[in-house]
Amino acid sequence: MSPLDKLITYFEKFPGTGGRQAKRFAFHVLSLKKEQVEELAALITSLPQSVSECADCHRFFSWQKNSTDGLCPLCANPSRDYSKLLVVARDTDIQAIERSGVYDGLYFVLGGTIPLLNSVEAGTRLRTGAFRALIAKRLEAGLSEVILAFAVNPDGENTGRFTEGLLREIPGTASLKISELGRGLSTGSELEYADGETIKSALRNRS
Repeated sequence: MSPLDKLITYFEKFPGTGGRQAKRFAFHVLSLKKEQVEELAALITSLPQSVSECADCHRFFSWQKNSTDGLCPLCANPSRDYSKLLVVARDTDIQAIERSGVYDGLYFVLGGTIPLLNSVEAGTRLRTGAFRALIAKRLEAGLSEVILAFAVNPDGENTGRFTEGLLREIPGTASLKISELGRGLSTGSELEYADGETIKSALRNRS
């Protein structure tokens, strides 16, 4: 396989990228100037040293020397509301929530969703162990509500049921409020692409 074919194959593995789009990406790289290609390659190579995964919420963040115990700026911020934890599928969902400016609690990135037709295998790839450990930790810090913020589609709803089941298995969660985003989000929508006003409505109308 040629280097170009390998590059196309890598691009095809990107989420939401098909064969035609992967080829466009690869040929776009070929159209760049040499110094631009070198800069792109250097940026990719530097990611493991410059980006870390938060020890608590598991989102990726730019590493800083003053990071506290491997925590991202959100989890290390003492002004956040530690009584609320919002569970999302992906890092990009956190960015969408933060843009809305209406949520001041903490987060957890589950690592994906669970398709209705492949629940068992998909469930094993999620951060279930880390989720259980964080819930136990947050309960000691006064956690009172967990907000399930998944896509409004069958896979998202299936993931919500799975996550609620996990929560109920954890000791001390009997009195924990478990809520879901309100229907400010239209059916079939992905949280990542929702606008700020829609997310505000969904958070305020959670139940």
